Amino acid sequence: MQENIIHVEKWPHSRQPSEQELRDLMREENLEPYTWSNQPLDVYAAHVHDYHKVIYVVEGSITFGFPVEGAPTVMRAGDRLDLPAGVRHNAAVGPEGVFCLEARK
Repeated sequence: MQENIIHVEKWPHSRQPSEQELRDLMREENLEPYTWSNQPLDVYAAHVHDYHKVIYVVEGSITFGFPVEGAPTVMRAGDRLDLPAGVRHNAAVGPEGVFCLEARK
């Protein structure tokens, strides 16, 4: 995977993943995950980060929008987002809130 490309990987199984399972996937890549969550319908205005981030949704849903790079994508439990540094994005949390694992790459 190229470092300057947004990559979304949908969870390939019909069952929902456990937090530990997602942590293990991240640690296999030498990533050190931390958690964050948001209340239902929280919104983040467009912004950028100066680091590459990897996000797994553990519970709930969140829609990431990419005003310059491409169409928005809805992420649910088990879905992964690789977001390179400097990519402008916004986010809207789903009606049930969201709980995620995140790591800097």
